[in-house]
Amino acid sequence: MTAPFRFPRFFVTTPSPCPYLPGKTERKVFTELRGPHASELNDALGRIGFRRSQSVAYRPSCADCTACVSVRVVAKEFRPNASQRKLIRRHSDLVVSACRPWTTEEQFALLRRYLAARHPGGGMAEMDELDFADMVEQTPVDTHIIEYREPDDAEGRPGRLVGACLTDRQADGVSMVYSFFETDPELRPGMGTYIILDHILRGADAGLPYVYLGYWVEGSARMQYKIGYRPIERLGPGGWVRFDPPPPAARSDLATGDTGPLAAKFAAMAPPRV
Repeated sequence: MTAPFRFPRFFVTTPSPCPYLPGKTERKVFTELRGPHASELNDALGRIGFRRSQSVAYRPSCADCTACVSVRVVAKEFRPNASQRKLIRRHSDLVVSACRPWTTEEQFALLRRYLAARHPGGGMAEMDELDFADMVEQTPVDTHIIEYREPDDAEGRPGRLVGACLTDRQADGVSMVYSFFETDPELRPGMGTYIILDHILRGADAGLPYVYLGYWVEGSARMQYKIGYRPIERLGPGGWVRFDPPPPAARSDLATGDTGPLAAKFAAMAPPRV
């Protein structure tokens, strides 16, 4: 007999400086994803604005700010604009593979190059190989690392890894947990944008309604890229609704995701289970 579903216990972090809006503080509510119903719980929480980090689901719960807004792209209705179509054509030679959530040295080396170029002082800058393995491999849900490689060489060996995305499959779509990629514009320009476009188009082909992009933070330049894909919906008090914010600035080639592996930090804040 299947064990009865138990309502999860939620905890709240202590306030800390907001990484997106200067002068603000952030606070998160979180719960652990565990047991045979972890996937169902993650799906349900994802529909009300939670994100996953390892075996933890969390969402902002700030006392004096509601700037973080969950957004998702309506995949089946998405039509790329002219610049997005050009980018899709430019990277059409890439070989895309859905790999099991098991890290490799090549992935970690790409992540280190990405962090050094884009987020040298960020919260993930000091990640080592064990941290990276925890971020990818500690998952209680249906997760893959989507790899983007250049074509095989003349001898059939796999081409250079130029992008990757930790992606969760959910009941109503996919959630892009974190992406990283080559940032040199001379090598593969616009890879961050291309990875999002590829997820949207593949999701639509698979009949998946939505691609979840995490939190859009109005007023934070580093989060404006998330509203460059239409139609887009945001989560409000009455549920998910479409909205039409002003288009983002030209540079939208940032990582999809939030602040990386948080489960260990959350675990330290939660009281022991009884």
